[in-house]
Amino acid sequence: MCIGYFQPITRAELSSFFGKEISRDFIGHLRGAGLIASGPRSPTPGAPYTYVTTKEFLLEFGLDTLRDLPDFEALEDAGLLSKERLLAGDIPIAIGGVLEEDDEIEGCDLDVRSEVPE
Repeated sequence: MCIGYFQPITRAELSSFFGKEISRDFIGHLRGAGLIASGPRSPTPGAPYTYVTTKEFLLEFGLDTLRDLPDFEALEDAGLLSKERLLAGDIPIAIGGVLEEDDEIEGCDLDVRSEVPE
């Protein structure tokens, strides 16, 4: 979700956004599933890789373009998303399904190819 809304984004920016380390393995799982790809190198010191969504991401979530993502402010207004909670890491990430509160990102026990509601 973050990559879709804020791309191109670095792994460090994702970690900062969620308040916990986003592992290389997790990025690898997303890349392996074809949901993300490398973007342009960041202009920040060290020129880290950035990540962007792919056409597979759009297909997986039934979107024609990224403009079809729900409006971030509308999600906040509807009470479905809070930028402050997201920045504080209080909202679990779900890739292809719903995570329980005790699921972890770092362990990458997620199957990013799990069922997606159609």
